[in-house]
Amino acid sequence: MLALFYIFIAVALGVSFWQITRVMNLRGVIANDKDNNTQGKIALGFLVFLYAMMIYCLIALNVLMLPESASIEGEHDDNLFSITFWLIGVVQFAMQFLIFYFSYKYRGNKNNKALFYADSHKLELLWTSIPAVTIVILIGYGLWAWNNIMYVGDDENPIVIEVYSQQFRWDARYAGSDNELGLGNVNYIKGINTMGVDMSDINSQDDKQVTELHLPKGKKILFKFRSQDVLHSAYMPHFRAQMNCVPGMVTQFAFTPKFTTEEMRNQSEVIEKTKGINKIRQAKGEDPYVFDYLLLCNKICGASHYNMQMKIVVEDEADYKKWLAEQKTLAQVIK
Repeated sequence: MLALFYIFIAVALGVSFWQITRVMNLRGVIANDKDNNTQGKIALGFLVFLYAMMIYCLIALNVLMLPESASIEGEHDDNLFSITFWLIGVVQFAMQFLIFYFSYKYRGNKNNKALFYADSHKLELLWTSIPAVTIVILIGYGLWAWNNIMYVGDDENPIVIEVYSQQFRWDARYAGSDNELGLGNVNYIKGINTMGVDMSDINSQDDKQVTELHLPKGKKILFKFRSQDVLHSAYMPHFRAQMNCVPGMVTQFAFTPKFTTEEMRNQSEVIEKTKGINKIRQAKGEDPYVFDYLLLCNKICGASHYNMQMKIVVEDEADYKKWLAEQKTLAQVIK
């Protein structure tokens, strides 16, 4: 597929260069009706080619898209994407037809005379008001979806987890039984206290530091983000969540996982994508890939940026509580 793409680019560049040299040699030459007919037919041919490429990309390249959102809040992100995609797609499909069809229909002909048409206030009002109203609705929906992941009500009682970024790794800290994270600051980093937790804060004593995220299915999770050094970006693609980790401040978002890791692995779409990945890996002699949720860094934060990832395990609440109970508190680790 990649080789075919390179060939297509090379041919397109070659044709473009050839056409440019032809145009440069056409100074003073006036196109006749035969030339106009030829160019009009070429426009129709290119329209068919463009539609064929669009349909091919929609069908054949769908495997590159992410599967269904693994969080409840991410459903709205998917809905917004789908609405925008289809709106743009329909408009683009129609406009491309009009552009190339009119290029053919109104091609130059010595027997035709152009009609002067000044303006139409009704048309201008129509094509201005419809896009304006559409954009306002989409932006309103987007703001509502944004607020849904940014702000958590007091009645939701979410699980609070801090995600800490540094070149080039992630760490996480779970709030203890009080569901309150102790204070943290880079000035407290010393020895094994790699997240800079203020151990004099009583809320820090039962916090638990881990290197792998475990989340219970169906429970709201509130993530707090800090950065030790440069700007990082916490990106959880399958949950449709991303937030910058900014040195010197705390950022946040929240979502509710709706599929466990095992449930996601058994989805038909994920199975097909996994087969495609393993086919490539097998050809390279690499170990087979098994689907896992991942926390990635979506900012180019340095030479080893690509290594910044943390495994995320979504499981039933009973399994989550069992795992969390096995983790040591900071008071037990930092003595």
